[in-house]
Amino acid sequence: MGKTGVTRAIVLLLVILGAVGAACGQGAHGREYWKAIQANHYNVPEGAKAIVLAKELSGYLKLSDSELRDDFAYSILAEWILHKDVFSKEELLAFEEEWRGNLKAGIGENGTDTIFVRSFSALCLSTIAERELKNPFLGEDRYRKLLEAALGYLREEKDLRGFDEKKGWIHATAHTADLLAALTQHPLFTKHDQAAVLRAVGGRLETATVIFSYGEQDRLANVMAAMAGRANFDLAGFREWLVEMNRSDRAVWKDSPPKLEGLQSFENDTYLLNAFVAHVSQEEKAGDAKKEVLRALAWR
Repeated sequence: MGKTGVTRAIVLLLVILGAVGAACGQGAHGREYWKAIQANHYNVPEGAKAIVLAKELSGYLKLSDSELRDDFAYSILAEWILHKDVFSKEELLAFEEEWRGNLKAGIGENGTDTIFVRSFSALCLSTIAERELKNPFLGEDRYRKLLEAALGYLREEKDLRGFDEKKGWIHATAHTADLLAALTQHPLFTKHDQAAVLRAVGGRLETATVIFSYGEQDRLANVMAAMAGRANFDLAGFREWLVEMNRSDRAVWKDSPPKLEGLQSFENDTYLLNAFVAHVSQEEKAGDAKKEVLRALAWR
């Protein structure tokens, strides 16, 4: 069978699988339909409209089913946003608005399935922010709204679970860090914004009721590394932030044994700083920031 014949066969298979999925009550399309798209290098099926399929996938972000939510919805949407260029500016803006609104859906709840739409909307927004870096389309007002929403979500999210053996990745802190890491590289990101990000990162670690164990500190360190590599990096403000972090963490050891909540914060901070050093170890632009962090780590 030639290349044309193979392509036609895949298209026919996708149509059949879509009908089967609908008949089985799996939404407009069944699981095999999405698997076939992935097998076909994420190309939009012939005769299908990317925006229609994307809206269906976006609806999967709220599901506790990790295959539909993560393997299909996020993976396909990310590929289409970042590499396939199948959406218009208006369509991308509509998704940005929808996902940004999702960050407040059920906010304040802890341990419920509402976490999925918040966390995976943040992750999808990170692809929007990455796309913005390559080909700007948000505009200043949208960019500022998205940055404010990301910072607010990092502060307000109560559900800090990383992974569930039945429902898969949850990872809200890491997903928000991915979003912020992209936003901090934008030309519109200011020195004032740097201080706001540091406050949000520090506050997230200080108020966490767990010692993060799924790489969250590393992803947050990537945000700081992105800032440290900027031409307008506020080294003095960064130094002040580190001094305050050390002051707070030193107080933990006044109690013997230390109180759990203080120890959790201390460990999260220490992991964050170590991860930051690793991130910037080969970055000359971040050399001064690295020195400040190494000083902060010296007594830990």
